[in-house]
Amino acid sequence: MSYDVIVIGGGPSGLMACIAAAEGGARVLLIDKGDKLGRKLGISGGGRCNVTNAKELDELVGHIPGNGRFLYSALDTFSNRDIIAFFEDMGIALKEEDRGRMFPVSDKAKTVVDALVGKVRALGVDIRVNSPVAEVLYADDAVQGVRLRSGERVLSACVVVATGGRSVPHTGSTGDGYPWAEAAGHTITELYPTEVPLTSEEPFIRSRELQGLSLRNITLTVWSPKGKRIVEHEGDMIFTHFGLSGPAVLRCSQFVVKLRKQFSVRDILVTIDLFPELSVQELTERTLELAAGEARKAVKNVLKGFLPDRLLPLLFARSGLTGDETYHNLPKQPWTELCRMLKAVPVQVSGTLSLDEAFVTGGGVHLKELDPRTMQSKLKSGLFFCGEILDVHGYTGGYNITAAFTTGYTAGKNAAAQALQSAQTQTR
Repeated sequence: MSYDVIVIGGGPSGLMACIAAAEGGARVLLIDKGDKLGRKLGISGGGRCNVTNAKELDELVGHIPGNGRFLYSALDTFSNRDIIAFFEDMGIALKEEDRGRMFPVSDKAKTVVDALVGKVRALGVDIRVNSPVAEVLYADDAVQGVRLRSGERVLSACVVVATGGRSVPHTGSTGDGYPWAEAAGHTITELYPTEVPLTSEEPFIRSRELQGLSLRNITLTVWSPKGKRIVEHEGDMIFTHFGLSGPAVLRCSQFVVKLRKQFSVRDILVTIDLFPELSVQELTERTLELAAGEARKAVKNVLKGFLPDRLLPLLFARSGLTGDETYHNLPKQPWTELCRMLKAVPVQVSGTLSLDEAFVTGGGVHLKELDPRTMQSKLKSGLFFCGEILDVHGYTGGYNITAAFTTGYTAGKNAAAQALQSAQTQTR
């Protein structure tokens, strides 16, 4: 049996590749090793599926720090605006939330998964689940098809590899596509976890005294061992039994990974700005005003409500205060140190959780070996890659799924065009 295009992987990029290829007139086969399509998509966005981000193109690409510029050609073919129109044309109403995140009005990822799978079926794509691929077949400089683990060979002039990375492996992303890419001569850049919680050996982390404490609207900054500010992100965070997590932390995590490797160190300093909108001087004035207003009270009681109660003992200890001081006997230098610390609570982080526990895989198929306009391999004719298997990664907030949809659509569209052109050439 043969097809114009074979797509391996039923995630967001694979489903979109099928749709684009089928709409391009190709006979398409979708192969997935699992028993259900769209598994990772179904848990994205906290189960609500953040389908894309509405930011302007340059700003959107800026939120994909892992080689986002590679996506400009694909986004020219199928942009975030096209993604929004695509779902709305299928009757999926979307809503924009903070920071440009786009969700289905239903707040259910199942709405998105069902729509995509339904579209794939309506276009006549053949689907095989529970059918793991053993290898992609090559002959000279071109693709021939695939061999399933059952031993069956399915022929095709174009194969789209959309198998994902190695993060969230229970959804089927176990790195299957990397060996097939290497067999074609491709380079796989080093894999590492991104969008992943940070670990710490700080005593207050190990004692779990702050476990479960959430901080809202803070700014987290990552510092190099040489004291250089590398990156900062605002948002929410939470203290865990192993370290730090939450949106601001996840966005900073890849920089921690890179710094640890670059400088061959275990610990990297991050600081938490509890009041990004205020200066140290403004904090000093405000806190002194609070203390003066209740001059007979211990400052640990005065500051309750202004600062998280559970954080106060740590802040006092690190600034040289006991917390029992009252307004009239506040030592100036420790109080100044406390106010400075509110702008930069230091935490030494020792690394991240594993790649398996990350939301996104960093690294992947080397982009210089691909045509960004088509997602086709420069080494093997008819071989296309899309989605998280590429060395492209962004922040959470709809950026990674945008990369998956745009590269999937681009790969599917161009695979169909090439397959049909090849078929016409052979019949002449």
